[in-house]
Amino acid sequence: MLAQSNWASVFGGVAKGQRYKVAVVDLMILKRQKLGAFQLTKDIGADGVEVDMGGLGNRETFDNQLANPEIRQQFLGKAKELNLEICSLAMTGFFAQSFATRNGVDRMVQDCIDTMKAMNVKVAFLPLGVNADLTKNPELRPAVIERLKLVAPKAEAAGVVIGIESSLNATDEAKLLDEVGSKAIKSYFNFANALDNGRDVNEELKILGKKRICQIHCSNTDGVWLQNDPKVDLKKIKQTLDKMKWEGWLVIERSRDAKDPRNVKWNFSANTAYVKEVFQG
Repeated sequence: MLAQSNWASVFGGVAKGQRYKVAVVDLMILKRQKLGAFQLTKDIGADGVEVDMGGLGNRETFDNQLANPEIRQQFLGKAKELNLEICSLAMTGFFAQSFATRNGVDRMVQDCIDTMKAMNVKVAFLPLGVNADLTKNPELRPAVIERLKLVAPKAEAAGVVIGIESSLNATDEAKLLDEVGSKAIKSYFNFANALDNGRDVNEELKILGKKRICQIHCSNTDGVWLQNDPKVDLKKIKQTLDKMKWEGWLVIERSRDAKDPRNVKWNFSANTAYVKEVFQG
């Protein structure tokens, strides 16, 4: 059983002083499960990085180099050397593979949980993706809930949280999470999901509530930087999260300028600086 202070950090809180921390996604800075992601994250100015579990495709499980203790130690050592944190592990393979119907999902999620335990990472990102899109395929909802209920006890036993990203609106996602009924299964909220579907980010956050949100992908679809995006009022979002008394990691995934979307350092440095100015300034 985890001590009470540890449960706060597992379920969305940030320890020691800073209420909000800012991270980038190794996949999106073109360093998927590469050691070089840490130096680039440092150069970008972020506090941490979301590390991918590796490709999935038709494999039995993720192409996870971190299952190798030597490689895992290199990652942990580099993070410590640069004073960075690994805020989460990402099962992005499920963007293209169906969590609802794919065989072997138990093993895949267990492999992620085992890696989390070995690296002392408390949050995993699980996108339901295209093939388990519950808005377009509502008939898959029972299967998704059943599978989340199966993996929840494993996450609970390990003292970690699996944060799902779905296409559902906040009301429906809250219902799904409540039906799963586990503190180890939460929402990994994404600004872009709300904005792409014409929803108010602030209202969605309020509906989900503090206890259901483990982490936030705090960026929009690509086009302009966050500071230039008329759809994103970051200062208002901070006020909403402050009132909710939420604290945790804000993880920048996209919001790359269309003029030069592959210029990683230029795009992610600008977005990181702006998020830090608003949330840490």
